[in-house]
Amino acid sequence: MRKDPERETAGASPPGDASALPLVLDLAPGGALPLQARIGDALRRAILERRIARGARLPGSRALAEDLGCARGTVLAALEQLVAEGYLTARGGSGTRVAAILPDDTLAVASPPEAAGSFPAPPVLSRRGTALMASSARAWFSAPVAPDAFALGRPAADAFPFATFGRLLQTEWRDGAPPPQPLGDPRLRAATAAYLAATRGVACTADEVIVTAGIRQSLRLLAQLLLDPGETALVEDPGFPGIASALAEAGLRPAPVPVGPGGLAIDRAGAAMGARLAVVTPAHHYPLGHAMSLENRLALLAWAEATSAWIVEDDYGGTYRYAGRPLPPLRALDRTGRVIYAGSFSKVLLPALQLSYLVLPQGLAGPVQRALAETGPAPSGLGQGALARFIDEGHLGRHLRRTRKLHAGRQAALLDAARDHAAGLLAVAPLEGGMHLVARPGPDWPPRLGDAAAVAALAQAGIAAVALSAYHADPMTAEPGLLLGYAAVPERAIAPAVTRLATTLWAAGGG
Repeated sequence: MRKDPERETAGASPPGDASALPLVLDLAPGGALPLQARIGDALRRAILERRIARGARLPGSRALAEDLGCARGTVLAALEQLVAEGYLTARGGSGTRVAAILPDDTLAVASPPEAAGSFPAPPVLSRRGTALMASSARAWFSAPVAPDAFALGRPAADAFPFATFGRLLQTEWRDGAPPPQPLGDPRLRAATAAYLAATRGVACTADEVIVTAGIRQSLRLLAQLLLDPGETALVEDPGFPGIASALAEAGLRPAPVPVGPGGLAIDRAGAAMGARLAVVTPAHHYPLGHAMSLENRLALLAWAEATSAWIVEDDYGGTYRYAGRPLPPLRALDRTGRVIYAGSFSKVLLPALQLSYLVLPQGLAGPVQRALAETGPAPSGLGQGALARFIDEGHLGRHLRRTRKLHAGRQAALLDAARDHAAGLLAVAPLEGGMHLVARPGPDWPPRLGDAAAVAALAQAGIAAVALSAYHADPMTAEPGLLLGYAAVPERAIAPAVTRLATTLWAAGGG
């Protein structure tokens, strides 16, 4: 009796295997070659063309025979031939797999290189594509000195209660997850309203809450619904570049307004005072960390009321404040319904959630909801019900209390490490909240080293940082510096990361 080379096994297939999928083989037309030879040739081509990955387990011989419409013995003969040639391996209990090292590998090593010009030409990118590649280049091949040192926007994943959230997800799927809804899962909208009322002083109902995929999607939606193409929107300078990009994509003209220690002052808008929208971060300016003063808050609200303009309050950092009580949001001062409040669960829990929210003024909720129901797109329904239970059962509150202490300790560790290992090179001051610090050039900073070049050098060393100058609208007047995220970096890893950071900057500057 012929020995079955694959010894088919029950159970789930490992990730990346082809055993659970129908295998499509391009069989040569019939002729002098028997079917088993044509099956073997088709499998060999699929392996060499990398349509089947090395190490991948093949479907069982019964399944292959059924897919190909032939006898199982014919398939077994083809598999045995490929095992003999070294293209496949057959081990009891693990099935038939593609060999990790193929016979053709040795031929490739021994063969002379192909003649110049025989390789396909590299792709030609547009100017926009080339600029995008240059601005987002990262040395992924470099081993990072510490997890997420010092990437921005990363919460403390090591503190996230994965087991609890996983249990809630299991419950959600067992009960049958509802389909995506344009406004978001009603349970999550209700839980968000209760959470904001209790923790941020934002009095709202579930009907005023809309679940979105992020601040950029929210801004594009609001710009399309509330303003006409060509109208002006005020943005902070410096500020997150994605804000201006989202507004421009929606057909608006972003107008940067300089931000001082008291946040955005509307009287500095100048010729853009006729704008119909302003996007601000009052609780914790991004990226400088200032809190908007009460004087500037009241002036901004008065401007919106007098001009029938809208204010989008991005409260991305209002939750994390380490000195005193969290500052009340601008929405809590709004008496005329001009403030649209925006927040994010992804930034305080897990980026993979991709769940944010808007709280609309009462008069705006109905029209926006009707437009959304027609236009969408609906945010992903994955996890919304589980997140609602996570909030309702008190897990979010406990997580935020725990991570406030954790983040405060990591900020202190970064300040200590900068003082001990980068004194003179970097000037780093504490901030009362947020998840990153601003490191400005100190007296010993290499004079010819720009912050963009510094970021590129750090990426090669496995350290993430962002150039402060990239957040300014005018490169000629941009303030240099580095933005260093600390929330996701364990305290024990911060000092070694700062040491490598300092060494890298000295080397990049020719020191």
